[in-house]
Amino acid sequence: MGKSFLSVQLSGTAVLIVALLWYLCCHKLKLILNTPLRSLLITGSSLLLGLFLGHAYANLQLAERLSKREHAVSEKEIVVYIKELNKLGDQNIQQALHVLNPDGTTVKWMGFLPVSDPVTSSLVNDETKQQTLELEHYYLLQGQIRPNHSYATPGAFDAEKWALQQNVMAGFRIKSIQELQPQQLYALGHGKYLRQQQKLDQRFLLWVEQQRLALREFVARQPVQQKGLLLALLSGDESFLDQATEQKFQRFGMSHLLAISGPHVLIFAFIVCGTLQYLISRYTPQIYLKWPRQYFLSLPFLLCVLLYCAFVGFEIPALRTLLICVIVTFTLLLRQSVQPLKLLILSAALLLLFDSFSILSAAFWLSYGACFVLLRIYQTIQQQPHQTIQTALQWLYFAMKVLVESQWKIFLALFPLMMLFFKQIAWITPLSNLVAIPWIGLLIVPVDILAALLFFISEPLSSLLFQLNDIFIHMLLAFLNLLDRLFAPQLIPVAMNVWMIALCILGLLIVFLPRGLVPKSWTAIACVPLCIPQLNQHAFQLSVLDVGQGQAIFIRDGQHSMMIDMGGYYNEEKFSIGRQVIMPFLSVQGVGELDRLILTHLDQDHSGAYFSIKDQLNIKQVSSNQMPETAASSSFQFCYAGQQWQWSETINFKILAPRQQQLNTPNFNKNDRSCVIYLQVKNAGPYQNFLLMGDAGWETEYQLLQDYPELQVDVLILGHHGSQHSSAYQFLEVLRPKLTIASAGKFNRYGHPSQLTQQRLKALNIPLLTTAEQGSVHFQQQGSKLVLSAERHGWQWLYRQPLSD
Repeated sequence: MGKSFLSVQLSGTAVLIVALLWYLCCHKLKLILNTPLRSLLITGSSLLLGLFLGHAYANLQLAERLSKREHAVSEKEIVVYIKELNKLGDQNIQQALHVLNPDGTTVKWMGFLPVSDPVTSSLVNDETKQQTLELEHYYLLQGQIRPNHSYATPGAFDAEKWALQQNVMAGFRIKSIQELQPQQLYALGHGKYLRQQQKLDQRFLLWVEQQRLALREFVARQPVQQKGLLLALLSGDESFLDQATEQKFQRFGMSHLLAISGPHVLIFAFIVCGTLQYLISRYTPQIYLKWPRQYFLSLPFLLCVLLYCAFVGFEIPALRTLLICVIVTFTLLLRQSVQPLKLLILSAALLLLFDSFSILSAAFWLSYGACFVLLRIYQTIQQQPHQTIQTALQWLYFAMKVLVESQWKIFLALFPLMMLFFKQIAWITPLSNLVAIPWIGLLIVPVDILAALLFFISEPLSSLLFQLNDIFIHMLLAFLNLLDRLFAPQLIPVAMNVWMIALCILGLLIVFLPRGLVPKSWTAIACVPLCIPQLNQHAFQLSVLDVGQGQAIFIRDGQHSMMIDMGGYYNEEKFSIGRQVIMPFLSVQGVGELDRLILTHLDQDHSGAYFSIKDQLNIKQVSSNQMPETAASSSFQFCYAGQQWQWSETINFKILAPRQQQLNTPNFNKNDRSCVIYLQVKNAGPYQNFLLMGDAGWETEYQLLQDYPELQVDVLILGHHGSQHSSAYQFLEVLRPKLTIASAGKFNRYGHPSQLTQQRLKALNIPLLTTAEQGSVHFQQQGSKLVLSAERHGWQWLYRQPLSD
């Protein structure tokens, strides 16, 4: 989904009709064809047709959703309905807004209301009820539309894809709130929507959200310390979860335990149906004479699964469980059987049919990936010689053996997906999960669910169970603290590009295939390419990365790699460009260390990311116009005009500025003391000469024209992100670059690149690309050519404008 190589679009009805016709054709072909390849031919054709139909259906869904997105910042007044529970945070409250448009359509936006806002202060009465927008209420809101925008850099988290998958079409900063009454809504023409919300399905979903809110408020009132974990493990609501606990679960590879999964749903269903079974067996067992127990309990079991799925917001793992239970229930009632693998595949197909955008979610791939691994483990156990278990000790030994085996197999099998989505790994995962999974799954979650059920019957008993569960959670955290003191585990960044991950998947497939199909020794084949140095040679690459309002440039050739600047968020503790953008990018490039880093100067937007990752990334040499605090493993050298080096006969670097004597006054007009780098790529076209200006302005530009009158430039990285005090008309006129690039953030408060700079470029007919509109801009050598590409051209939801603009 999202690629533009095939633009065919088909509706769900059309897909079903074509699929039905193909099924009839296949049935006819089975009667006509007698060739031994009949099954292979039909299966292969069905697979290709299925891929085509799925892609065409997804294209239509994507086009419809993309048409609803907002693209510009603007002040607006909107009418909204609140029917989803909000998420409380330290800085703001996040609230899903269902926006009622004048034409009768609705879209979903994400509202943000700062906690310190005067409006919030007037509405928030205490810590346990930070409700500013109440469920089942309509409001007239005034605020600012914030279009979805992400860092379009390979490896970085794609916030636009996430918003698309969640059906969030824009952000909205709320500035004022006015509640609306039904008569006002009818006067505004929203009467039809009001009537729709009174339907049974909408009332049920709203009731579920109200129960979630009631439970949140009840947990908030309890005299317990781990409110965040109690609530998160119960409903997936992370409003009370503190950052330290989240980071601890990440470091121990246990973040998946905070997500609502199939076991949560099944535990709830088993508790309710087990209680129902006990009551029936005790008081009216004759019911089973009319209806067999498995048939009688199947419907209540299914309803419990549906209820809990709604309670946790129909998260993908819970939906997977619901679909599997529905399929199993129908096959049971029809007295049919279905193989586990087919059951899993059918549930995935139905999930994608109902929600095509699930395929964009990491939860979809990790959830089904874990299920396939567990299924394979179950098949392995079945194939083992049967052992009679007579004592509790033997049963415990068998259970521990299965648990240990499952943990290392899941860890290995999901390793490629973890690299693909998260670019880092916690080596301690198998050990921590060995204890955490049974402790949480068999003790904490059941007690949590039982406490929630008792909340609707007896609040004192519910409170007692929540307090007991708080003790169990403290015991788990004490175990993690012990591991922390013994091993001090940290997340380890792993540098693996797509080809490395593909080879890893190939090797793991061979390992997990049934015995006898493929020799296990063939796993070594997947490792051979990684051990041949010639295959690790890379063609020249220069990438101007999208790091928001900042600059970061990656350069690689052969086995050499370096960066010029690393960008930086204004507060790297709050959001780290280094950890969230630079490290993931280097990971997908397969780069584990850098030969050199040049910080053109030490402004936060050029160097901030370096200081947040300098201890995690090995850099052999750091250069700058001032001496920063570097890691012990890095050497330092000042950069000044006259320095030069080369990676090969075709790749040459020169430092053109500042002059050596100017290093004595780095803080005097510090932008014009930026290190200016000149890069030549010989025997390549159409771009051979690159000039990287840092934050240098008019003073440095004049100096360059005086010192290097014959300077040839094909690609100019504009100084100071294209501000009006750089890129002077005369400078541009003399250099006449074929292309200019401004590294600037979308909606930045400085207005970079400035309108004056854009007018100068337009007057000289010099093309301009910005990372805000194009994302990361790449120059990749292919033969004797340097091919220009932009990251936002890779996916439809990222696309902004053509390169020709």
